[in-house]
Amino acid sequence: MASDLHEAIFMAKQERHKNLFLNYRNLVSFPVELLRDEGMQFLERLFMKRNSLTALPENLAQKLPNLIELYLHSNNIAIIPQAIGNLVKLQSLDLSDNALQLICPEIGQLRSLRHLRLANNQLKFLPQADRNLLQCLPRQLCLLPELSELSTAANCLTSLPLDLGRSMELQFVFVDNNAHLTGLPSYLYNKVIGCSGCGLAAQISDVKQLCLTLGDVTVPLPSEVKAIGSETDRVLPLEELACRVLHAAHSWTSKDVRFLLPKSLLDVVRWPLGHCHRCSQPMFTIVYPKLFPLRETALAGVHKRTTVSFVAYCCSSYCLRTFDLQG
Repeated sequence: MASDLHEAIFMAKQERHKNLFLNYRNLVSFPVELLRDEGMQFLERLFMKRNSLTALPENLAQKLPNLIELYLHSNNIAIIPQAIGNLVKLQSLDLSDNALQLICPEIGQLRSLRHLRLANNQLKFLPQADRNLLQCLPRQLCLLPELSELSTAANCLTSLPLDLGRSMELQFVFVDNNAHLTGLPSYLYNKVIGCSGCGLAAQISDVKQLCLTLGDVTVPLPSEVKAIGSETDRVLPLEELACRVLHAAHSWTSKDVRFLLPKSLLDVVRWPLGHCHRCSQPMFTIVYPKLFPLRETALAGVHKRTTVSFVAYCCSSYCLRTFDLQG
């Protein structure tokens, strides 16, 4: 196995390969051959999935300065070196299925980064993502059970994931100075939040965005809201009912079901748009927003300059329960 590894690296150096595949090599440390002398400065894509690496070298950026993609899926990496911020050309970084408990702030220096995968780690908090151009946050953030603080101030956010804050661990959320952010998920109601300077834009540019009108007040709703239900709706859409049944049965997680379901439907079942703030029932294709001005909530007076309203999402005004459909 060692000789095969040396030969693969030697050939890559000799022929100046741009891609190097070192998956399934039982590596416990980063190969020194990759870092010797001038390293492999022509290398652009490095694949090291499913090994047993526990750390990355500090001089990785110095020896592999032209890396565009780095795949480290399924290793045992616990710490990312601060020097990773020097990989200025890096566009894709896959660190899913490792042992990470924290992400060094230097990862924010990767200005070319487009894809960052951190699924199935042990993260307890994320570095600040302030002063960037983020327009949305991934809904998968809601599935980080140990995340306690999130800061995305001074971005271009127009909405937040409807389930953000559902985890009891997440207690601090800072979204200040996102001018187009005009609503907060209901689960942030009892959190420590920063939202000063939000909701200051004259209007949201997305003409297709739904709005909720109560009297003289009209509030644009987050883009995740696909339709607005009412108290007169007696039966939920069939697609919504089917998604709730599949989600509750847990059978959709089996390989057979995942193979049979189209990816679009599988993604809908796997990631609910939100959960009812009253009964915690998941919602997939339709939500019922309720508008509460901040002055009527526990957040009143905390951020006096903000115009953001508190938007709670529920199954309906009286929490729709399961209906038995009879012919």
